[in-house]
Amino acid sequence: MAKEHESTKMIAQNKKAYFDYFIEETFEAGISLSGTEVKSLRGGKGSVKESFIRIENGEAFIYNMHISPYEQGNIYNKDPLRTRKLLLHKAQINKLMGAVAIAGYTIVPLRVYLKGSYVKVAIGIAKGKKLYDKREDIAKKDMRREAEKEFKVRNLT
Repeated sequence: MAKEHESTKMIAQNKKAYFDYFIEETFEAGISLSGTEVKSLRGGKGSVKESFIRIENGEAFIYNMHISPYEQGNIYNKDPLRTRKLLLHKAQINKLMGAVAIAGYTIVPLRVYLKGSYVKVAIGIAKGKKLYDKREDIAKKDMRREAEKEFKVRNLT
């Protein structure tokens, strides 16, 4: 039975993933962390910009996720870039393995957040964008920005 009013607090977001990939499907996974890593993340000191996810021996792992050492952690601090295990159900891992087996698909972390008292990571099955897809996205953003600008100018006068 889940709580109805669980609070979520964003810690880190991977905006580059949305620019470089088409996100097909998303999953929510827990992360196996030490106590000082959780305290550091609660302070907002984490990054998933350069990280990636790999499945090995039926388990999912996140690589290159940076969690800054906790200031009061001294000897209990771990390596900031260590490999961390993702906590997923077996069926979810099998689905991810099936998607990665298809050419062009990969698993990327999208964001890290606190859900209640747990640290969660949103991961996505992603297909790489070509250069022309990226140009198309940039053009759409520019058009939207121009439209908002014109709308604002028209409503001010």
